[in-house]
Amino acid sequence: MGGFLRQDYDRIDNALYNAENDQWWQPDSGLYLLKTSINPVRVGYFKKQLFNELKIAPLGSVALEVGCGGGILCEEIARMGFDVTGIDPSAQSLNFAIKHAKTGGLQIKYEQGTGESLPFQDHTFDVVFCCDVLEHVHDLPQVISETSRVLKPGGVLCYDTINRTIISKLIAINIAQRWNRWAFMPPNLHVWEMFIKPDELKSLLQQYNLEWKEHRGTAPNLSYPKVLYYLRKRALGEMSYRDLGEKLLLVESEDMNIMYMGYAIKKQ
Repeated sequence: MGGFLRQDYDRIDNALYNAENDQWWQPDSGLYLLKTSINPVRVGYFKKQLFNELKIAPLGSVALEVGCGGGILCEEIARMGFDVTGIDPSAQSLNFAIKHAKTGGLQIKYEQGTGESLPFQDHTFDVVFCCDVLEHVHDLPQVISETSRVLKPGGVLCYDTINRTIISKLIAINIAQRWNRWAFMPPNLHVWEMFIKPDELKSLLQQYNLEWKEHRGTAPNLSYPKVLYYLRKRALGEMSYRDLGEKLLLVESEDMNIMYMGYAIKKQ
């Protein structure tokens, strides 16, 4: 699998991340659902793999989040006990991340940069997190290559992304972004052609000295009719994003038709 087509990449609205108002930590924003609806499942999964399966001790270990945005996941990584750095191309998003971490008394280093050219030495990090980012980058192989380069031998890459299926087109694109009856995310937040099939990602990992270990899917904690019911109430203004985030959570699942999570280990 090579880099994405420029015509597809250019359809993504990356200007969203440079907005002057904070869309990461305000409960009236769609991006706030990353904190309430998505973080719990992936943080729980990564903790289980890192601490229970791999027996990694976070204290004294250094972690990097690639594409950290406003720091929603970085703060969870810091609370795990890691010495954490977040990197993102958006200076505005980083400003919000820095401000929020300072308010919460968290020691997190933030730097501006891209996943295609990480400004770190080889073999720097024990763990690298790539979440909500692989389906947004222009050169996916280069991002995987860079994450492998900055990982220490035996280090762990934790990631999640969205599968390229008919179901993900229906739900992650049409229902989430396009169809106003239910849409809860900005148009062009995602482009379906840039979603990544699990086997494609697995193959890329192997090309760049990363031993793939596992994939797990996610699913809503509610039936799909109930999900649509709550999304409609939010679209009508009868429910806030905060309310929606309290009702709608993703949980670990065998179903990888939409979002899936996984990890790989840098070969010695």
